[in-house]
Order: sequence, then structure tokens, then C-alpha cells
Amino acid sequence: MSGRLIGWILFVLVFSTVAYVSQFTDGEREKDVAYRWSSSVSGLVVYGLVLGLALLIARGRNRRSFLGFRRPRSWWRALGISLLVIVAVLVAGALVAPFGNAEKEQGLIPSEWNSHRIAQFTAYTIIVTLVGPSVEELMFRGVGYGLLEPFGRGRAIVVVGIAFALIHGLVAGFPVIATFGIGITYLRSRTDSIYPCILLHACYNGLGLAVGVAT
Repeated sequence: MSGRLIGWILFVLVFSTVAYVSQFTDGEREKDVAYRWSSSVSGLVVYGLVLGLALLIARGRNRRSFLGFRRPRSWWRALGISLLVIVAVLVAGALVAPFGNAEKEQGLIPSEWNSHRIAQFTAYTIIVTLVGPSVEELMFRGVGYGLLEPFGRGRAIVVVGIAFALIHGLVAGFPVIATFGIGITYLRSRTDSIYPCILLHACYNGLGLAVGVAT
């Protein structure tokens, strides 16, 4: 096992542990996370750290082949797979609905619109829909998949998808996030590009944020 892979596994273990400890010890989550400057600042710091780790692990590797920084084989294929991923996530959400709601459990989606904190919400939206998806995709569908693909594409898809779900620290919502993680990793494997993954992830987060505010 290479030092790069060990580093990536340690990242997943540490961040997963922190996420689940926080899940079980923080009590009820605040409902105004999206309207706090502190949320955006802390998110920027965490994603900055993750970005640094991802670039460190990937240092010296070919960015096009290893990280997937290249045009997808087919944008139409990417679109079709993306739609299938969304359907799979909706089905998973419906199946686990009697046991819990992934978005509410994570506590990152506001339950109402607050017109008095537009600036804070805008900053939060940028973190959730642009910064977060870009960095997470780089670490998982870029670095993680690049390291695990030599062991078999199927294995890499499942492991990376589950690892992605673990760092979110969800219990009832775990199947939903795992479905999304596995689906988007499959998208990476079928397009040989990280760009469709970033776009799908950004749209997924943006849609969840918009629905949360609208309802």
C-alpha cells in the first residue's frame, strides 16, 4: 500500500471520526447555520485544509489522468448518468424517509428565508455550491478514485462512495449520501473526468439549498 493511499485513508478516518463524534455530542443543530458569517468562515478554513491535503497527496502525479482534469468522454453520457444518480438518490431518500431525513440530520439547509441576512446567506451559498463540491470532488473523485482505480473500478467506486458518505457523519441519512457518493463516483469512472462530478455535486447542493429556503 502506497504512502499516498495511506494518507488518503487516514484523512477519511480522521474526518469521519470527527463528524460522528460531533453528530452524537452536539445535540440539536442550530437552524440558522446558513445565516451566520462563522459558518462560511469555518467552512472556508476546513475546505482550505482539505484542498491542501488533496494537493499534497496528488503532488507529482499527472493531473489529467490521476485527478480527471480533462473533458469527459461524452457530455451526453455524463448528463444521462447524472439523471440516473438523482433518481437513485430520490429513491433512497424515499426508502429511508420513515427513519429520518438526511438534510435535516445534517442541519445545513435553512428551513426558512431570512431577508435581513442576505450577505451571510450569499457567502454560505458560495461555500455550499461552489467551494465545497469542488474540493470534495477533488479529494474523493479525484485523489481517492485515482488511488483506488488500480485495484479495480468496481471496488474503487464502492469504497470512494462509502468513504464520502462517512465523512458527512450521518446515521439515518447515510444510505442517501452513500447512494449519491457511489453514483457520482460511477459518473467519474464512466466519463474519465472530474468536471461532470463537480457540476452534479454543485447542482445537488444548490437544489437542496433552494428547496429548503422555498419550503
